[in-house]
Amino acid sequence: MTLRIYNTLTRHKEDFIPLEAGNVKMYVCGVTVYDYCHLGHARAYVVWDMIRRYLATKYQVKFVQNITDIDDKILKRAQERNTTMQAIAEQYIATYDEDMAKLNIAKADVYPRATESIPEIITLIQQLIDLEYAYPSGGDVYYAVQKFPSYGKLSGRKLEDMQAGASGRVDEHEPYKRYPFDFALWKSVKPNEPFWESPWGNGRPGWHIECSAMVRSELGETIDIHAGGSDLPFPHHENEIAQSEAAYAKPLAKYWMHNGFVNIDGEKMSKSLNNFTTIRDLFGYFDPMAIRLFILQAQYRQPIDFTEEAINAATKGWETIRDGMLFASDFGTKLGWGNVEIPSRSVVIDEIASFEEAMDDDFNTSVAMSHVFELAKKLRAERNSLSHAGKTVASSEALYQDWQALSYMNSILGFIADVSDRQVKEESISDTEIESLIQQRIEAKKAKNYQEGDRIRDELNTLGITLVDQKDGTTRWIRT
Repeated sequence: MTLRIYNTLTRHKEDFIPLEAGNVKMYVCGVTVYDYCHLGHARAYVVWDMIRRYLATKYQVKFVQNITDIDDKILKRAQERNTTMQAIAEQYIATYDEDMAKLNIAKADVYPRATESIPEIITLIQQLIDLEYAYPSGGDVYYAVQKFPSYGKLSGRKLEDMQAGASGRVDEHEPYKRYPFDFALWKSVKPNEPFWESPWGNGRPGWHIECSAMVRSELGETIDIHAGGSDLPFPHHENEIAQSEAAYAKPLAKYWMHNGFVNIDGEKMSKSLNNFTTIRDLFGYFDPMAIRLFILQAQYRQPIDFTEEAINAATKGWETIRDGMLFASDFGTKLGWGNVEIPSRSVVIDEIASFEEAMDDDFNTSVAMSHVFELAKKLRAERNSLSHAGKTVASSEALYQDWQALSYMNSILGFIADVSDRQVKEESISDTEIESLIQQRIEAKKAKNYQEGDRIRDELNTLGITLVDQKDGTTRWIRT
């Protein structure tokens, strides 16, 4: 099956055909580094990481993600803390890296920074001025949107409609505009702000021009995929198109992709509603892989609702997948598997056909995850057979194929499991303590104090201990 992706530009699913056979150039709009990342950021970067991983099974992928390290929000935060813009940026770049690593998001090939791209930005602005798509005014430089006939083609907006709904007056804070919807490419210096020299005076770049310059510098004039959140088609991506396509007379990107919003109990997550949840807050309560699972169990373009029920369900789901992933480390030696490792696609191609069919349908992880759970549950059942009865129901060869297929699929989805996760639980309670609690449970049941018996069972389950009552009245236990 041919990979098909939804293109925001055409509003249709299309066959994915790279500009250059065997190679993909992908650009993702990165973070503005003035605060900790929230769950919306987590969704975006988990999604693009998953898509990059899957594309890499078919192509050579160059993946570029910018960093916006000059912005009004960064400057405001620096002023609030009586420090520099650079110090704020470096602090939150570091926390971003930490958060993404916990979510197992692979590093981009390149992280261009706006402040390191000033020469390229100035060159591009001058080119737009020379082509009469931009004009200097009062130390600023503006893009003349009326000069670009297809402005609005990505977002579906038309200038005449926007003009009809507006006052028609130029923003009093930007008095040098010729037209209300012209946007700044260069902003003249203001007191106590960092600045760079330019032909139009000291100042700093506007937000939109940064990405156009960095795409051109790192990937060329036309790329395969330009991606970002659903809040970016207008105005950011629309303005990028206007800038780049005016300058180079070529399409900026062949495919435009946008991930859906995260809602908190039904409301779009936003700082204005004060309902945003930082990723590191969540790490204090939930396994990062459970958060990754919560994100990937929905198709990337659809909105997802973050609720306590949803994240708890994802936590239980992750425990099932984790047990399947750790099956080889727990039982591989007993089953004579020898050294095991994640196989190449060619080894498991038949076992992953249904998984790839879902992924080829615009990266439909909602369906792809069902195949992951199917294998994980099967391996978990075999785990219980081996733990309780000491033998397996399925053949060792069939189990090995299941484990290989599960491991390969999870490598695409970006899940990682470590035996140390279980070891932490093992260290939290000793075998002697477990046996003592089991004996207390037996005595409670003899006294018909079933509530106490259930309490002890639940306490052990919380510590990763599963009890199995035997027909002969004895109780076996396993660490899960």
